Amino acid sequence: MRLAPKLSCVTALAVAAVAAASTAASATDLAASQKVDGSITVAGSTCTWADATASADPPSGLTIDHASVNSGVSCTGGASATLNSDSTLAFDDAAGTATSDLIDITVNQSIVSCSYTATNVGWSRDGSTRTYLNQTFTASKSSGSFLCPSSVSLEPGSASLSFH
Repeated sequence: MRLAPKLSCVTALAVAAVAAASTAASATDLAASQKVDGSITVAGSTCTWADATASADPPSGLTIDHASVNSGVSCTGGASATLNSDSTLAFDDAAGTATSDLIDITVNQSIVSCSYTATNVGWSRDGSTRTYLNQTFTASKSSGSFLCPSSVSLEPGSASLSFH
């Protein structure tokens, strides 16, 4: 069972997680609809969502509603994911970066359930768009089966968030 790559995939999605269906608005365009799309690909597995609700538009600080992510998240390979709490992002528009306060996610694969958390996850803006790519981060196991890896790490750019 290739559990670790799927866990990595879904863990990063929570930050997001994340922009297969990105709409690249100008960084100076503040007429966005307070929506965010996400995507993450790890070891051939992909998780995505579209049109989750954000409380504001970047560069204002915002919160991504976990229920709106959960209602549309889809993963390949038979995995499922549940974001356990909202994620708040703070932006430094001049530097082209953002930081997520907390990612708290549960991943299910077959009969195995694993929960992970990550704090202070960094994101870098992709040029002048409102798409942000993850910086390297590690999420630690907070609960779950002994079959769950104790932590999962994501390489830079393997996840993205696209605000529109």
